[in-house]
Amino acid sequence: MGILADSIERASAATATRPIPKSAGVQMRYLVKQHKGSTKAVAQLLGISQRTVERYVKDQIRRPRLELAGRMEREVRKRWQPKVRKKAQQRAASTGGITIETRARFGFTAAPGTTDDGRIRLITQHLPPAYAARLFDAQAAGATEQQLQNIAAGGLQEIYFKDRGRRADGLLVEFTDIDYIELDY
Repeated sequence: MGILADSIERASAATATRPIPKSAGVQMRYLVKQHKGSTKAVAQLLGISQRTVERYVKDQIRRPRLELAGRMEREVRKRWQPKVRKKAQQRAASTGGITIETRARFGFTAAPGTTDDGRIRLITQHLPPAYAARLFDAQAAGATEQQLQNIAAGGLQEIYFKDRGRRADGLLVEFTDIDYIELDY
């Protein structure tokens, strides 16, 4: 995944109403349940043997290696409370919108005589629900990182730089060299 797709995933995970399970056995049982009881599928997902998964499920192993613990937590977090996540995304896409905080290079293609040199900017901007819906739909459809960035750039262009069409007619924003990006909804 890319930096924007990861940020969407983190924002989605932050909408959870309950914390994820802490113990390795409970996490492993949750993953097995999510894969319809297939310990083989979970083993392939985590890159471990099927027997190891079975031993975690039976609590015969209690403390995973550090990298395995991280993979387990990441996979559980991805699947945790899907209905709550979906409802939060629908709310953001219909009424709430999203807030983007980013530090990136913004350059411009504009009319002659204006400055178009890119520079690093720190921007925190609330985008309307239409842009949230476009981002979520594109991510669900398997859009590339560049396509997601173009949607975010379009939103920042219209809301931040063009002030909803009140200034900077014909301005096109280039959104590159992303240092970080955080989303909230």
